[in-house]
Amino acid sequence: MSTNTAQEATPGDARRLSDAARDHLWMHFTRHSTFEDGARVPVITRGDGVHIWDAEGRRYIDGLAGLFVVQAGHGRREIAEAASRQAADLAYFPLWSYAHPAAIELAERLTAQTPGDLNRVFFTTSGSEAVETAWKLAKQYFSLTGRPEKRKVVSRSVAYHGTTHGALSITGVPDLKKVFEPLVPGARKVANTNLYRADEITGETGMSKDPEAFGRWAARQVEQAVLNEGPETVAAVFLEPVQNSGGCFPPPPGYFQAVREICDKYDVLLVSDEVICAFGRVGHMFACERYGYTPDIITCAKGMTSGYAPIGAAIASDRIFEPFRGGSTAFTHGYTFGGHPVSSAVALANLDVFEREGLTGHVRANEAAFRSTLEKLKDLPIVGDVRGDGYFYGIELVKDRETRQTFDADESERILRGFLSGALFDAGLYCRADDRGDPVIQLAPALVADQAVFDEIEQILRSVLTEAVSLL
Repeated sequence: MSTNTAQEATPGDARRLSDAARDHLWMHFTRHSTFEDGARVPVITRGDGVHIWDAEGRRYIDGLAGLFVVQAGHGRREIAEAASRQAADLAYFPLWSYAHPAAIELAERLTAQTPGDLNRVFFTTSGSEAVETAWKLAKQYFSLTGRPEKRKVVSRSVAYHGTTHGALSITGVPDLKKVFEPLVPGARKVANTNLYRADEITGETGMSKDPEAFGRWAARQVEQAVLNEGPETVAAVFLEPVQNSGGCFPPPPGYFQAVREICDKYDVLLVSDEVICAFGRVGHMFACERYGYTPDIITCAKGMTSGYAPIGAAIASDRIFEPFRGGSTAFTHGYTFGGHPVSSAVALANLDVFEREGLTGHVRANEAAFRSTLEKLKDLPIVGDVRGDGYFYGIELVKDRETRQTFDADESERILRGFLSGALFDAGLYCRADDRGDPVIQLAPALVADQAVFDEIEQILRSVLTEAVSLL
């Protein structure tokens, strides 16, 4: 990693950058009124390992790996240099009936680590595009195999799958969807796997203390949705191995095995949406390996390059590819920059780092320590639950820990957006305070993080959450 020291901008330069961002940059998922009212736009200028620096030279722990992306850590010169080498040889060429060596080698290396017969890689430039690709692929696959009526999809409540119209339709967060309706028809939602809220979700007392029973119940909801829609109309089930939105819901024991059986029973494709969970986030290159199931399609992006260049993919089984092999058939879908030579070369360099440094093994060896460090926060009355796997955790915040009472909308606005987001950043921790489901703080540091980082994260969280208690 880089050993450069942060270069502090002058106060005038820092102010100029913030003002220019306010006046010209349209930031994603951002309330711009915050900056119109006088707050500065945080301007991040450099990263090294698990840390980032702003334009004024202040250092922060990057507790979210950018956006669940920078697996190998910031400042990896060997990854950055791979981009310049590739650009000098071949900066761009499309994969529309042609190929280039970087994409070929990357597809080979990815499929060498996928389970089962997932041997075909369709490159995209983002996770949303990967999800969009998987739905379109499922539709055309069933059209080619004589079942064109199989077009619908099933996904989970509160789950986030992307922002394109198809991916947003699969997404289960109503507030993200309303303004863009009507969306793509045929997307149905079922219960998620929030064990902490299992009694409320199922309506059965004691379910939160019986993970196996909850897993069976949640899998039955998938089957019931397929039956309600009619198996002859359902093309695919889209599930994240660990659901992100809502605050890191790991699968209950047996859940994915049951869902796999349901999909096989009704000839429905199982799509493992691993845009966040792949590339070591939960300790394996692909998360489905950790949880013991083989999907028909894996969607992935983010950590494939550790964020050093944009790329994504839908990785499909030989069975899905088979009807596209012969005659005049083609998958009538593509992206100008899908499998971009520079991005592909960067991904290969990133995988080299994974292999050389054993990053997936590092996560497995340290995840228990990360969890136990975060669980120390359970002595705070505002902390209801700590959950997740690998280097991917959510801390659910509650108004009353004994009753598990959550915050109402006004309280959530005041505590999360009005206080926690800014206070955590000011204290030196970049992470996410999120209320797309129940209020949570999400953490997903770079996979190189160690106990010293865990301890510093816990100390910052403890200080800020203790202050938040006084605001209740």
